[in-house]
Amino acid sequence: MPLRSHPTARQLRLGAELRRLREAAGMTARETAVLLGVNSSQMTHIESGLSGVSEARLRRLAAHYTCLDEALIDGLAQLATDRTRGWWEEYRGSLPSPFLDLAELEHHATFRRDVDFLHVPGLLQTEDYARALFSFTTPELRTDQLESWVEHRMRRRAVLEGPRMIPYETVIHESALRIRVGDRTATRVQLGRILELSEADHVTVRVIPYDLDGFAGAGSAMVHVGGTVPRLDTFVRDAPYGTAFIDAEAQLDRLRTLFRKVKSVSFEPERSRDFIHQLTKEL
Repeated sequence: MPLRSHPTARQLRLGAELRRLREAAGMTARETAVLLGVNSSQMTHIESGLSGVSEARLRRLAAHYTCLDEALIDGLAQLATDRTRGWWEEYRGSLPSPFLDLAELEHHATFRRDVDFLHVPGLLQTEDYARALFSFTTPELRTDQLESWVEHRMRRRAVLEGPRMIPYETVIHESALRIRVGDRTATRVQLGRILELSEADHVTVRVIPYDLDGFAGAGSAMVHVGGTVPRLDTFVRDAPYGTAFIDAEAQLDRLRTLFRKVKSVSFEPERSRDFIHQLTKEL
């Protein structure tokens, strides 16, 4: 089987988790390769996401590593055996890979949580809002590219409105609600869209107001995508060098704590809806 040239975030994650289990067991890649009856380079390819691994081999590895966490092993087996070529694959080669990786993560997620300070979270965006946002991209997108980016973002909303809806919780700063990414009408429609979705049982929207005293967490924007077990959660953060998919256990714990801190200073959902409704009336 040829090696993957561009492994997805989920494929990379499987390899990383297998490497962590091996290192925790105090075994070398060479020792593990001997146990599986493969060469060392093949083991390296598996742990780097460049090559897949069968469920049988994965469970043998877990046994060699004395991993007793059955839920984690089942979660890793799901990563190893899933062959889904979802709708996002239609955009491979035309959209940045992180866009596709996030759509795939959402498709398999058990929940999603967001914190945003400058923009309305992507899953809540209207077409006009997304189009205005992507129109500011540098280098400038061609018309066909722009429409492809917008279409992809709208299709991602299936996790909130499709047949397999997931629990969604977001904390949005007042600045993200007030910045007019589009014109006044588009902003009003966008706020209405947030209000509409906030009424759904599986959606929770919270707002942090400008006049909150002592808030120093404006650099805490994040996306938290839930895995089948907490160990397989992923945080996604934008950085100057690109999009970072974070999965190291210590970092996961730190970002979970950060989310709880940001959430603790936000308005409760009912008060947040009233706040957004008032903003809409002001437009």
